[in-house]
Order: sequence, then C-alpha cells, then structure tokens
Amino acid sequence: MLGGPPARTPPAATRSTPGEPVTLPLIAVLNGPNLNMLGLREPGIYGAATLDDIEALCAETAEELNLAIDFRQTNAEAELISWVQECHGRAAGIVINPAGYSHTSVALMDALSAVALPTVEVHLSNIHRREAFRHHSYVSRVASGVICGLGPHGYALALRAIAGLIAADDSA
Repeated sequence: MLGGPPARTPPAATRSTPGEPVTLPLIAVLNGPNLNMLGLREPGIYGAATLDDIEALCAETAEELNLAIDFRQTNAEAELISWVQECHGRAAGIVINPAGYSHTSVALMDALSAVALPTVEVHLSNIHRREAFRHHSYVSRVASGVICGLGPHGYALALRAIAGLIAADDSA
C-alpha cells in the first residue's frame, strides 16, 4: 500500500484458496490540482459529479475488476510527484488526472517515466477542444494511453485499460 489513505480493497475477492489471502493488484488513482472543486468549478466544462462521486465509481469498477485502488487528490505538484515515486515496487499501474500539471510539469513526466508502470492519463474534458495551451500534455509522452472528454466515465475506462495492460504483461 502507498502512504496516506488506505487502499480500497474489494471485499468480494479476499481469498484464492482456503486460508490464503489474495493480493489484488494495486492501482494508484492520482488526481491533480483543483479536482477537489469538481461539482462547483465550471460545471459546464467538468460536469456536476464531485471527486467523491468519481472515487465511488472507481471503487465499484475496481471491485468488478478485482483490483485494489489508492485514490488521492492534491493541489501540490511535489506531493503528486512523490506519490508517483511511491508507486515503484508497490503498485501495478497508475491512473492519473494531472489536471493543469499535464501542460506544465516536466518533473511529473520524469517521475512517471522513472517508475515505468502502465499509466493511463485521464481528463474529464476534451483538452483538444479547449484552449491551445491545453492541447499539449507532457504526461501523454510517457502514458500507455490517454482518455479525455468522457467525463467521470473516463476513469472507469482507464481502470479497465490498466487491467488489460496488467493482464497482457502477466501473460507475456
């Protein structure tokens, strides 16, 4: 488990054989600045769902996929980078909505590159239909895939994609 809040472990999948606990793959679901304001901030762009709503959707999706999640949000770039670094050796993959740091943070890109985990970048809005400065993402350069413009559903899709990437790695 990463530092901070406990990982969310699906209750339905707790044992593989009698007496042996199952260790579910841990997926870090990391959220950048201002996402704590979802539901209040520009609902015409970001929708009415709150970050708590998105966390609940991720927990439901993770349970369905037999994944554990560690869902976090920060407004601090250094903290987000530290969380990415903590994933090395602990998490099986990362779902990240870097928000404004997508367009500015070479350091975040470098941290994701260093941990070398399957990573899916998520954006609630379609960044390519917005201001020109939002069209570029440093994170996209190192992400396995990018999902944007599908609102909260993009997180569920990202978890499904990570599950597929992990399964492909396990079978290779």
